[in-house]
Amino acid sequence: MKLRSILASFAVLLVAGAAQAQPKDDVLLDMQQAFRQNNKAKLTALLPAAQGHVLEAWAAYWELRARLDTASTSEVQAFFTKYANTYQEDRLRADWLMQLGQRRDWDTFAAAWPAYRMRDERELRCYSLLVQYLQDGAAKMPATLPDEVRKYWFAQRDADDGCTLAASRLIGEKQGLTTADGWRKARLAMEANRPRAVSAAVEIVAPEALPALADLNASPTKFLRSKIVAASRVRREIIGLALIKLATSDIDNAAALLDSKWGPQLSPEERDWIWGVLGKQAAQRMLPEATSYYQHVARDSYLSDDLLAWKVRAALRAPNGIDWKMVQQAVNAMSDEARADPAWTYWKARALLATGKTEANRAEAQQMLEKIASPKGFYEQLAMEELGQLVAVPPKPAPLTEAEKAAVRQDPGLNRALYAIAIGLRPEGVREWNYTTNLHQAGGMGERDLLAAAQYACDREVWDRCINTSERTKAEFDVDQRYPMPFKDAVLRRTREIGLDPAYVYGLMRQESRFVMDARSNVGAAGLMQVMPATARWTAKKLGMTGFTVDQLHERETNIAIGTGYLKLVLDDFGGSMPMAAAAYNAGPGRPRNWRNGPVLEGAAWAETVPFQETRDYVKKVVSNTTFYAAILSGQPQSLKARLGTVGPRDTAQPPSNTDLP
Repeated sequence: MKLRSILASFAVLLVAGAAQAQPKDDVLLDMQQAFRQNNKAKLTALLPAAQGHVLEAWAAYWELRARLDTASTSEVQAFFTKYANTYQEDRLRADWLMQLGQRRDWDTFAAAWPAYRMRDERELRCYSLLVQYLQDGAAKMPATLPDEVRKYWFAQRDADDGCTLAASRLIGEKQGLTTADGWRKARLAMEANRPRAVSAAVEIVAPEALPALADLNASPTKFLRSKIVAASRVRREIIGLALIKLATSDIDNAAALLDSKWGPQLSPEERDWIWGVLGKQAAQRMLPEATSYYQHVARDSYLSDDLLAWKVRAALRAPNGIDWKMVQQAVNAMSDEARADPAWTYWKARALLATGKTEANRAEAQQMLEKIASPKGFYEQLAMEELGQLVAVPPKPAPLTEAEKAAVRQDPGLNRALYAIAIGLRPEGVREWNYTTNLHQAGGMGERDLLAAAQYACDREVWDRCINTSERTKAEFDVDQRYPMPFKDAVLRRTREIGLDPAYVYGLMRQESRFVMDARSNVGAAGLMQVMPATARWTAKKLGMTGFTVDQLHERETNIAIGTGYLKLVLDDFGGSMPMAAAAYNAGPGRPRNWRNGPVLEGAAWAETVPFQETRDYVKKVVSNTTFYAAILSGQPQSLKARLGTVGPRDTAQPPSNTDLP
């Protein structure tokens, strides 16, 4: 990290009278730890020592946030004034608004809300919509307000206070949300195994059903085999929730009960939804029955976008080859927002090309592919290939001017962010950087501003902020910022030694750590290639590295050696399949060995049907990254499809799997 240059950049922010000794960075590091430990006394004791530090705003935020529940309004307002237009001011305002919402202090909330700039927290958005409804009344309520509440409420994972409260009020007063919305929320939460959210939704629409909900949660099979009857909407919905819960653990039993006993007693919408849940559960387990479960659905429009997405995935793994008609039907039933996703745009275009017998169908597919074709992502690159183009490096934007560079070098928020990252306060620095470069500030950042900010991070080797900031430009594409190649000599030397494609290493490293040397995941993976300690010890032994210790994973050369060595072993084990090796690197080798079973699939279809969302996204990003890095390193256009290949059961001619791979 180029700490000296970061400090020099920040010098422009220091007032003339601040030529005294800078307070020690250790004070800030100690305060961060005290904040994490909720040590209010220590925070208050250390705060005076942080005065005058370039990150004083963080120190003041931690100290006040720790005691915000007892702080006076005047203290809070004084903080807002002193640190106006900073991330810390807006962050504390969000925290304060949350407390006001929980206290039901709607007048103070309404007065404070307009000054809050981020507005990206779902629960606060729900509070604000509720306050707007309470102030304006039903007669003046914007027509879009119930739709917004519904969107945020359905998207919440657990039962937060703000969205649950807003939904409850609108349902109770019959203002745009209905009991059907409440039951849909309960279904979504049951399938996601969020019992608190299920209970909260049921309590809104049918509190008398809570005892039955407790019974079905205890044993859905026993509940469904009891003498209950679907005599009312409430009973039918509770039965539906029991079937959904059972489907997450015993698909066959749930399908049999739905088909033989409960299907005729449910409404068409309720019945179709549960068949959709069964289809999704089967598709996630890669069972051939998935398509047959979805074929029981009479109206796709009854299904959620998530259930429809899994219907597409089931169709991609259909036992007798891709069911293009099912793909097209599922995408057509999605919401406008979901259909705009490049994944579903691509697969619908492919379906049109596969089934379309008219020039109009082919023209529609061509138009859809042209809309998303770009080197920027997985499906965008695949769309290029469908149009007969390979992935090539686009021309660089016009060079940044000195004025453009100077503007970002003088930005207080960016400088504070870089300083925080430099001294070890990475989470705080990342948040402040993102806030400053996002459109929360007056006027926001345009494309050239983003390029200049990205370059500022690149020049200081803060690669994650460099990449992420540059990726936000739409018209401009700076390949050096988006796809940097730090440590190039070490990577090329190592990959030559073991016969591994350096583009693949860079594609994986970019996704794993964004080239952050001290990156550490919440499960313990470490360094540039995010290697788990147990995996590192196993690989070091395989490679004959004597004296290896896990602490060495934070050394660049060792991390690259261990990570590339393991990647090579995994790649060889999977017969050179880049998508399967990437899946194994992310989720362990055992899972993709199972995921390869079934029909032989084109690589894109296999990647899309990976059951775990994290691994699915990871595989797609690693292989598309690899394709782009190959274009950079070779200077020649590249094929993503060639790297994806096909995926199917292991060829019996291949050597047996290395079953001890960790």
